[in-house]
Amino acid sequence: MKQINLQKNLRKKFIKKGVKMIAPETVFFSKDTKIGKNVIIEPYVVIGEKVKIQNNIKILSFSHLEKVKIENNVIIGPFARIRPGTVLKSGSRVGNFVEVKKSSIGKNSKVNHLSYIGDSNLGKNVNIGAGTITCNYDGVKKSKTNIKDKVFIGSNSSLVAPVTINSSSVVGAGSVITKNVRKKSLALTRSSQIEIKNYKRKK
Repeated sequence: MKQINLQKNLRKKFIKKGVKMIAPETVFFSKDTKIGKNVIIEPYVVIGEKVKIQNNIKILSFSHLEKVKIENNVIIGPFARIRPGTVLKSGSRVGNFVEVKKSSIGKNSKVNHLSYIGDSNLGKNVNIGAGTITCNYDGVKKSKTNIKDKVFIGSNSSLVAPVTINSSSVVGAGSVITKNVRKKSLALTRSSQIEIKNYKRKK
């Protein structure tokens, strides 16, 4: 009962401050949640401890945030999980089915769908393709992935830390990157495609 009343009071407090909630009864806050101006929160969002949300933010349905800092003009979700130690910088976008942990997502950078970004630093104007993962844990220790400004990571890529992808470079879709990538380079690690003409399946 105490927790129910706490949530009711927190919702009232944020509505008075101008936070727009479509279904307030489905949104959960912590006592220490800080929210700025012009913030929209869609249904079924959970905001855990130590979350700081600045101005002009949209948090879409079924997202979970804990111990994160969100700067201005950011869009999150739907179905995003933002874990402790994360900073989403101004203009960044974290889309559906994306998990971010202990990482900085730089200004105007996008991780739009189906990706895991852990122990990473992303620069400005980075685009992370669908299905990209940072392989940050080798079973013993966690290592860092550094992705510099204006990098494009193709879909379904694995970045094996520790690794640095230098500025204005491109990682081709389906690559497994284990070595640093130089500036303005294209990195690809694909097997050759094999095609057998007039192939007949065994019956």
